[in-house]
Formats: sequence, structure tokens, C-alpha cells
Amino acid sequence: MIDNFSILLSHGLIALAFWYLLQRDDLDAEDPPIPDAEPEGFGNARLKPGQKKPNAQGDNPDA
Repeated sequence: MIDNFSILLSHGLIALAFWYLLQRDDLDAEDPPIPDAEPEGFGNARLKPGQKKPNAQGDNPDA
């Protein structure tokens, strides 16, 4: 009896806290991120003006 009551009480309180968190107005309100001045990672992989695009086999077209 005690075990069932403690499990029901703890899970009920967790469900109640989860319900209150879902009802918050600012849950889905987020400011957009500030764009980077110099992109990193995949955004930096774009070719710069005057740069040649490498072919599928590498830099050697005769290979």
C-alpha cells in the first residue's frame, strides 16, 4: 500500500510540474540567433570570388 502511494504521489507531482511547464507562454517564443560575421564550418565552405571549383576526382583532371 505504501509503495503504490509513494509511486502515485511522485509520478503525479512530476505530471503536474510537466503540465504547468507546457502551459507557459514563453515556451515557444525565442529570438532568432544573430548571424555570424564570418561563417564557420559548412557555411565557410562556399567558394570565394576567383576560386576554382574542384572536380569530383580531385585537383588533377588527368587522373
